[in-house]
Amino acid sequence: MAYRNLYCQTMKTTLDINDVLLAAAKSLAAQQRTTLTKLIEEGLQLRLRPASTKVSVSKPKIPVFKGQGGLVAGVNPCSNKDMLDAADDDA
Repeated sequence: MAYRNLYCQTMKTTLDINDVLLAAAKSLAAQQRTTLTKLIEEGLQLRLRPASTKVSVSKPKIPVFKGQGGLVAGVNPCSNKDMLDAADDDA
């Protein structure tokens, strides 16, 4: 039995798309001087791309100070006023 490849030819279909999304897509297609069909095909190709080809974004490392010292004696770290006063004194 011979199988036909249905994906070699274009297929017409009907989609229910949110009106605001459709208007934005038409506008983008016009700005890029392409067709709405090509824009939708590109979006589908991007979403159907295998996960291994996606660019992984690593989380930035949070800098940690590993120095000596600490708070000045007499500064209450739970008091915003004390912390602000200590910061003003240091400047």
